[in-house]
Amino acid sequence: MKKVLVLCTGNSCRSQIAEGYLRHFAGDTAEIYSAGIETHGVNPKAIETMKADGIDISAHTSNNVNEYQDVDFDYVITVCDNAKENCPYFPSKAVKLHCDFPDPAKATGTEEEVRKQFNEVRDMIRDYAERFVQVYIYS
Repeated sequence: MKKVLVLCTGNSCRSQIAEGYLRHFAGDTAEIYSAGIETHGVNPKAIETMKADGIDISAHTSNNVNEYQDVDFDYVITVCDNAKENCPYFPSKAVKLHCDFPDPAKATGTEEEVRKQFNEVRDMIRDYAERFVQVYIYS
């Protein structure tokens, strides 16, 4: 079974959303983890945004990448430039992939404008996760 780590700065929004979609699309064909180079807790708006698309990430935890140093990952996906630049060395065969998604936690404006920005990022990550599973997990 393939092991996938999604890595972001604070393991609060983008990596949590990606973990949720990767688990959804891969089902029991892969082990999905997410972590940050720091831990900021799971963003309540990320939970709300995913719930609106039928995926519950409310039980997710914010984890530090150092917790997974002994896991032999097949893929490490960084979802922000900061994590890519500061990702610790993984002594493994992991294929490293990168896609810099906008940070919805930095969204500003009215409640509706912030929700719209979260939804847009969620949809980008959903599309990426679905493609990733088709190309790397099911192929």
